[in-house]
Amino acid sequence: MSSPVWFITAASSGFGRAIAFEALRRGHKVIATARNSLKLTELKAAGAAVMDLDVTSDDSTLAAKLSEANAIYGKITHVVNAAGYILVGAIEEASQKEVFDHYNTNVFGCFNIARAAVPYLRAAAAANKNSNTNVALANFGSLGSWHSGAGVAHYCSTKFAVTGLTEGLREELGPFGIDVCVVEPGYTRTGFLSADEKGNDHRVMTERVLDVYGGTAAAKARELMAAVDGNQPGNVEKCAKAIVDVLTREGGKKVPVRLVTGSDCVEVVRNKCDETLRLVSEWEDVSSSVMY
Repeated sequence: MSSPVWFITAASSGFGRAIAFEALRRGHKVIATARNSLKLTELKAAGAAVMDLDVTSDDSTLAAKLSEANAIYGKITHVVNAAGYILVGAIEEASQKEVFDHYNTNVFGCFNIARAAVPYLRAAAAANKNSNTNVALANFGSLGSWHSGAGVAHYCSTKFAVTGLTEGLREELGPFGIDVCVVEPGYTRTGFLSADEKGNDHRVMTERVLDVYGGTAAAKARELMAAVDGNQPGNVEKCAKAIVDVLTREGGKKVPVRLVTGSDCVEVVRNKCDETLRLVSEWEDVSSSVMY
């Protein structure tokens, strides 16, 4: 069997790091990337190739990076878009730059990597027609892909967008033999909600805080993030094992368009579907009244 070759963004922490280690444990090849590859020393010691990569770079830079990555092992079979962070604050509180930066990483970063990686995935899929190794692209959505709320609407909207992007990519790339999936985790115990005194964290607060939101759900979201940090019920190592299983078709099942991880996220999805069906039924007469 031909060994999978993983290209993983944001591999210095969280899901990216856990998936990289899980793939290495299975004897797979891993190209781990981060904005600063010095943060990838443990992965490098474990056998990963490491690279500096910023998902917000321009097209020519990313094209060169993917070409360089593909040359390491002669192919790339699995791409994981794990880069992202959460912006916390009311919509009115966030500046235009804060929102742009958020989308630039969480959404445009996924577009950027997919655009640069697809030619290599297509080539790998063509070469793998007679092998047992599949080819896959995975983006990271969230529980927030299904349910938004006060104080986290920016983040959740980026994850809604990533899910929409993934659905479209799946139809575009399916004819070439490329599996496309969005991973939608529930609350998982990583450093995602952690903050440090230098501000180098995945939880970014809007610089502006308006007194008018004091005591509202938008303000409470700031407190909730700190309270949840370190107490998330999801286990990132178990998630990584499940993700690698699914993306390599372990067990023979096809890669789904969505992979929900965490019983908390399963509950959110069920509730959202039930609420949406009730809403559609309640307003169906109005919805149907506008047709020719």
